[in-house]
Amino acid sequence: MSKIEQLRISGQLPSPKGVALAVMEMSRREEATLDEVARVVQTDPALSSRLLRLCNAAANGGRPVASIREAVLRLGMTAVRQLAMGFSLVDQHLQGPCASFDYSAFWSHSLFMAVAGQELGKMVRAASPDELFACGLLAQIGRLALVTVYPAEYAAILAEECHGVALLELERERLGLDHAEVTAVIIADCGFPKALAEPLHFHEQPETAGFSDGSRPCQLTHLFFQARRMADLGLSAVTERHGNISELMLLGSKIGLDATGLGEVFDRVVRIWHEWAELLKIPVGPLPSFDAMANAPVPRPEQETAKGHVRARVLLVEDEPTTRMLTEGVLCHLLGGAVYTAENGQQALSLALQVMPQIVITDWLMPIMDGLEFCRALRATDWGQSMYVIMLTGEETEGKIIEAFEAGVDDYVVKPVNGRALGARMRAALHYVKLLEAWEGDRAQLKEFAAELAISNRRLQHAAMTDVLTGLPNRRAGMAALTRFWNASQRTTQPVAALMIDVDRFKSINDQHGHAVGDQVLQEVARAIQNSARKDDIVSRIGGEEFLLVCHNADARVALLAAERLRRMVKALRIIIAGVEIQITVSIGVASREAGMASEENMLLAADKALYAAKNNGRDRVCLCVQGRTHCP
Repeated sequence: MSKIEQLRISGQLPSPKGVALAVMEMSRREEATLDEVARVVQTDPALSSRLLRLCNAAANGGRPVASIREAVLRLGMTAVRQLAMGFSLVDQHLQGPCASFDYSAFWSHSLFMAVAGQELGKMVRAASPDELFACGLLAQIGRLALVTVYPAEYAAILAEECHGVALLELERERLGLDHAEVTAVIIADCGFPKALAEPLHFHEQPETAGFSDGSRPCQLTHLFFQARRMADLGLSAVTERHGNISELMLLGSKIGLDATGLGEVFDRVVRIWHEWAELLKIPVGPLPSFDAMANAPVPRPEQETAKGHVRARVLLVEDEPTTRMLTEGVLCHLLGGAVYTAENGQQALSLALQVMPQIVITDWLMPIMDGLEFCRALRATDWGQSMYVIMLTGEETEGKIIEAFEAGVDDYVVKPVNGRALGARMRAALHYVKLLEAWEGDRAQLKEFAAELAISNRRLQHAAMTDVLTGLPNRRAGMAALTRFWNASQRTTQPVAALMIDVDRFKSINDQHGHAVGDQVLQEVARAIQNSARKDDIVSRIGGEEFLLVCHNADARVALLAAERLRRMVKALRIIIAGVEIQITVSIGVASREAGMASEENMLLAADKALYAAKNNGRDRVCLCVQGRTHCP
């Protein structure tokens, strides 16, 4: 028996308790109903409020949900089970036996990934946002399990300070299994569908998944990976943010997000993350906006002696005229250009805002505002944090030097100023400026590249999902919409219907008037169908002269009325091309979701069957398929 199976049987893995456990056990019964689940959920005020909040967040401004029963109906059995499990584990494991493991940071990161997955899911539409929230919340649950079962051993692993692949390898070496394996077991026990569990298993190393490019599992794997990287940025140290932002820009561009769009999504995730953290009692800290982090001063690179020569803007602050003149002369010789000067810190602060110097050389003892106050004032601003500051001082005691460095000074020169000593310090400063400019150039190029890539990907995605002739969504987009509406109908029990529409005798139009005229006729029909559809309905051209209209929240009666209205609208069209009026009609097959249908394909086949019946009954008519039988009123 494998080690993971031993843990599963032993009952040592994290598991739900109380109402969450009751919900999980109830959902495993085939005869369990959503009403029964709702009654159980209502006994736990905390779980109830969390499900209501999640349900209303997913409503996107629609009618708010006030009752637990309606929330459970909207979320569906699967999502309620997953969320109950996740919330129960959060409540149980805000603290634990391993002193080296930061439980708060773990749940803060998991919660961030949950919200990021939910928000990205609204854009990618590869799965229900509610289920993606649950996936993000439990994506790293294997780590919590290993910390819980092996607290001492895992503390030793944490001391190694390894991440990513290295952490997985160290876990396997020390414990005989890794957190990805344990996560997969817990996720399976929680009842997550394989369609979500597999992508989640590979999200840390998406390149090893082996899913076909563009497939739904591939999309989900990269969605989880991007949500993970967003969470990494949210909890990263200030010095690590620039690298994370660069990677996120490239990832965002793959789903059509430029820097601005990515920033809007990230800031929205941060806001929702804070709201959830307050609800779950998870401590989280403040976080700057994405734009502020992306444009923050560069972390200082290591200083090395520079061999090259670079022109730089230098500000010299010295109150003593003779010293100021001599030092300015040395600097002009070193730089081969002008140096800006000021007599005190207050004057220098105003001048620095105007000229934005890259290097500042300031005396310590000055009237009005001394060098130390000036340096602190610089470092308190966003624009002053990346400036390289050299302090001129008459004292070289350890205490004074420490005080200067703590105020934000990068280097110092002892007065009276020695030209060679100042030159050596300037070489280090100029090297820093050179590295800073190179980095900022790379960052600008990256932002430009990410923006161009995002635009390109948006165009490609639009082209891949759009019919060139009519501008409607194509067959691929139509089938995706049908699947999405079908899944929503299963979760919410709201009806859904499909209308198959075919232009009557279209071949004769092509034969008599030519294909160019036929194309114009199809464009007119497409516009008519689009104008007839409701705001939330999806119209697509699925091939030739056939169109598909998917009606959200429409039963057979409503869909039949919509189809008849559309038939009459098309028949009343006056299509005049090159002075010739072309009269057209359409035949429409209608079907709605029924209890015996296993998938959306069954509903589509029923609508197709009704369409053939309409054609066989004289065309220019609407037929309905119910329980496999067609009716042509």
